[in-house]
Amino acid sequence: MTQCLGFPVGGPPGRARLRLPSIVPRLLFICSRNRLRSPTAERVFATWPDVQTASAGVSPNADNPLDPELIAWAEIIFVMEPAHRRKLAAKFGKWLKNKRVICLDIPDDFDFMQPELIDLLTARVGRHINVDPEATH
Repeated sequence: MTQCLGFPVGGPPGRARLRLPSIVPRLLFICSRNRLRSPTAERVFATWPDVQTASAGVSPNADNPLDPELIAWAEIIFVMEPAHRRKLAAKFGKWLKNKRVICLDIPDDFDFMQPELIDLLTARVGRHINVDPEATH
């Protein structure tokens, strides 16, 4: 599957009209402002084979604010901190039915694409998805 910025060619969620059953995990990464941790996660896991990624923030001033379309698109939602899980539930609770939400417990102590952040993300997200990052097509 060809991807551009973590989305299948054709655009981000909400743009495609045909929705086929997914065999590729769709991962949504959430932090506060969508500037450091969640965009790093989106970029890192977009390089993994057979994974689709997106990221958003729960704060009103997020670079890419979370919306119901992104939640509907996601199969697994990863939040960086417990506060993000609470905000997610408070603002989008009715859209979370049957959604898997996982807290990674990664504090806001890292820069974008910082190697230590990448290592933490790889270890903590990797155990929740059944994808081999070293697989090639």
